Amino acid sequence: MNLKGIHHVSALTANAEQNYHFYTDILGMRLVKKTINQDDPSVYHLFYADEVGNPGTDFTFFEIPRAGHTYPGISSISGTSLRVQNDDALVYWENRLTENGVDHDGITKQGGRQIIHFRDPEDQRLTLVSDETNAGVAGGNVWERSSVPADKGIIGLGPVKLTVQDPAPTVKVLTDILTFQETGDYPSPVSGQDDIRVFSTGEGGTGAEVHLEVRHDLPKERPGRGSVHHVAFRVDSEDELAKWIDRIKKERIPNSGLVDRFYFKSLYFREPNGILFELATDGPGFATDEDPDHLGESLALPPFFEDRREEIEAKLNPLDTKRPH
Repeated sequence: MNLKGIHHVSALTANAEQNYHFYTDILGMRLVKKTINQDDPSVYHLFYADEVGNPGTDFTFFEIPRAGHTYPGISSISGTSLRVQNDDALVYWENRLTENGVDHDGITKQGGRQIIHFRDPEDQRLTLVSDETNAGVAGGNVWERSSVPADKGIIGLGPVKLTVQDPAPTVKVLTDILTFQETGDYPSPVSGQDDIRVFSTGEGGTGAEVHLEVRHDLPKERPGRGSVHHVAFRVDSEDELAKWIDRIKKERIPNSGLVDRFYFKSLYFREPNGILFELATDGPGFATDEDPDHLGESLALPPFFEDRREEIEAKLNPLDTKRPH
């Protein structure tokens, strides 16, 4: 039982159309699934990823049309990273973000890697991270019809940053229950705060890290549009997920039990600081119910929602996601 890295990150948006434009036209990611929030079928769940939505490349969004502003703070997933192949790609991105009026901080260094911190139109806290020195989990493949050149495009999710006030219980879950090991640290960009600690799992590298930030100067985060809902970690198979469910139960951690998301199977639980973790299987994947050439072009519903298609489609705002072929 060894978690393989980041599986996906799920965040909140108040505007699916604006969100779709930014992540496909500006960031060049592929919409690999246009479906519904299975816990609230009246709103979209959009999955952006590499060419086919390989595990470790999915950045997903629940649409909550009336979501308020996010007030950043502790007990949160406070940063999502997106991987690019090398340092040269970051030069391209610095220019591209500027040309498209995207708020960014330019190329800087963090933990020995070159990065760019930037924000989407809803102030989602994002970082482009270079894989120039990466020797861990491999990235995905840029979609051939991306709006960004293949050698510059986003190839997956990088480190996820957690912000807490008391790190001890979160560290205990990461290292004693999950399969993370502490592998380094780097200075906090905030004066007077502790160093940010780095935890890795599986093959390690940019696709398998959690960065833990301790802040004593912030209240608890009030989530809204631009906040992150949960992070999911990769489990190899459903059989292995069953073992994880047993382990979490033995630790007496309240959890969801097995949840069938159709495209993968999942387990959800909150670590002691209130951050929602998911363990998700690598398969069966997003081509289960759609032609790989046409992923994300129409509303996909898992079989257990198909008999409600007419009712569901009537409640959703139209969102045209067909791309020219």
